[in-house]
Amino acid sequence: MAGMNQTQVTEFVLLGFSHGQPFLFALFLAIYLATLLGNSAILSLVSLDPHLHSPMYFFLSHLSCLDLCYSSVTVPKILANALRPQATISYGGCLAQMFFLMWCAGAECALLAVMAYDRYVAVCQPLHYAQAMSRSTCAMAAAGCWLWGLLDSAVHTLLAARLSFCGAAQLQHIFCDVPPLLGAACSNTRPNELALHVSSIFVGFSPFLLVVISYLCILATILGMPLATSRRKAFSTCSAHLLVVTLYFVAANLNYNRPSSGYSPAADTLVSTLYCIITPMLNPLIYSLRNQEVWGALRKVVRVSGTP
Repeated sequence: MAGMNQTQVTEFVLLGFSHGQPFLFALFLAIYLATLLGNSAILSLVSLDPHLHSPMYFFLSHLSCLDLCYSSVTVPKILANALRPQATISYGGCLAQMFFLMWCAGAECALLAVMAYDRYVAVCQPLHYAQAMSRSTCAMAAAGCWLWGLLDSAVHTLLAARLSFCGAAQLQHIFCDVPPLLGAACSNTRPNELALHVSSIFVGFSPFLLVVISYLCILATILGMPLATSRRKAFSTCSAHLLVVTLYFVAANLNYNRPSSGYSPAADTLVSTLYCIITPMLNPLIYSLRNQEVWGALRKVVRVSGTP
């Protein structure tokens, strides 16, 4: 398109707020408070209870930190916009929101794969667990996850900064993400789409494949255990993580590998909300409901705090 039709964008209008603003505010406020409470509780318990100072809970604390970042990147702006006559976000704010969102997404994909490997070693190679998952190894793995997400996010953000927009810059969404930005651009988006597809393979599908392989090995080992109690104990330590992985990767795939015709605006917002906002709220609940170690740590903290 001719250069005269391209405008210097200073802000985007978010069209996902066309109806039900008070309801959206109340809903997202409740979700955000639940996310803050649940993930902060996990972080506090892992920090305070020596029994939770293990690789499994070390990685869980990083997952909780990522989930806090996920929600804090999007929900406060959503709450502010829900109270305004017109929902907007500045151009720089949009790119920053997308940058941190993609950073968290890439880091969480890698972290879930590392957590699956941790469960694989614990169940399939318990005699080598202390050596394979040493403190230095866990620290390097966690740092690698954060760095992996950072590099992926930097690529998408740099490519998005090169996009041009024509006329009124409107996003059919309630926050900034790669797909709605590509839908609003009037310049060539092929490099962005290519980067998104490559990222889906290396940042999304590859960790998911590692998770699947790890759990196939875990399943084979569990089925080979002679005692039913041993099988139940091994499966209970993995079931929460498997549920989180399934929920996260299914939602991520729907969000970034959408059909060529796209979703309706309402469905698009619903999918992204599930991926970026609902999942961070559910993760601490999933990990806590059937985890006796977490409940035991919580009871001890409550008992200590109640002691005069």
